[in-house]
Amino acid sequence: MSILSDLINLNLSDITEKVIAEYIWIGGSGMDLRSKARTLTGPVKDPSKLPKWNYDGSSTGQAPGQDSEVILYPQAIFRDPFRRGNNILVMCDTYTPAGEPIPTNKRNHAAKIFSHPDVAVEEPWFGIEQEYTLLQKDVQWPLGWPLGGFPGPQGPYYCGIGANKAFGRDIVNSHYKACLYAGINISGINGEVMPGQWEFQVGPSVGISAGDELWVARYILERITEIAGVVLSFDPKPIQGDWNGAGAHTNYSTKSMRKDGGYEVIKTAISKLEKRHKEHIAAYGEGNERRLTGRHETADMNTFIWGVANRGASIRVGRDTEKAGKGYFEDRRPASNMDPYLVTSMIAETTLLWKP
Repeated sequence: MSILSDLINLNLSDITEKVIAEYIWIGGSGMDLRSKARTLTGPVKDPSKLPKWNYDGSSTGQAPGQDSEVILYPQAIFRDPFRRGNNILVMCDTYTPAGEPIPTNKRNHAAKIFSHPDVAVEEPWFGIEQEYTLLQKDVQWPLGWPLGGFPGPQGPYYCGIGANKAFGRDIVNSHYKACLYAGINISGINGEVMPGQWEFQVGPSVGISAGDELWVARYILERITEIAGVVLSFDPKPIQGDWNGAGAHTNYSTKSMRKDGGYEVIKTAISKLEKRHKEHIAAYGEGNERRLTGRHETADMNTFIWGVANRGASIRVGRDTEKAGKGYFEDRRPASNMDPYLVTSMIAETTLLWKP
């Protein structure tokens, strides 16, 4: 194994200018990340300088077998924490050979919204709180739970420490450092309310970069859990019963919200979100109805409420924002398996472009 580790950690920059680019994309389910690698002749920092590539879309549920070619367009570059050196991770989106975005490509539409002059001038910031659950590989049961049984009730696990409260910390800390190495704006981590469940936060990130960074952070986490022999779940309600679900709370502000008097802008934006509540819920993640029940720090999915410091609301405004009269708000409705391209662009579209 030591020889294998030595080979994996070879520093290629000592003997060649060639680098490895790991192309990453989203498969047909909307949550299945895929990747493959290619060799480049030298370092590249601008995604527009990278070659487009293709893959077999019939094997990812994105194209028929008789016309299976899907084209990868490189969109964002990150440092590769696994191969290190000058090697890179490349976030891509997906197109037909004719240059049309395929139906599962949510990034293309999001980029159009974020490039709209009325959106771009507001410099929308996003901070996404990504919750997830670590599962034991062979039994698909949360890490640290007795096989086929249950731990003690929720209470001591949130931000908990100790061998009987925190399960998987090595994975979590490895992911934290790997994201910082990659250049992702990861802003923190914490243990969550259900044992075996954790959260990381990405942001504040501007516009389309929030989606790019969250997807690559998810990719890195899945690679680390692969190494650790643990299964990563983004299911919004992995365990039924009196256990918290998993969300992707999305914090949001615009330039106008961050200025003096921004609290009134925030209230206007929340009013718009209320009017489109059903449309947002439909786009906020599969299986979210199992999570948004009005219990376990959620609002019922059929009801829209907002409040200051209320974690049982659809939209939460922080005490600091209320006191300062400006700042941001938190959309608590998105599920852990939501598509950040879809959610962030929809929030921006509703609050900045949509006319009631």
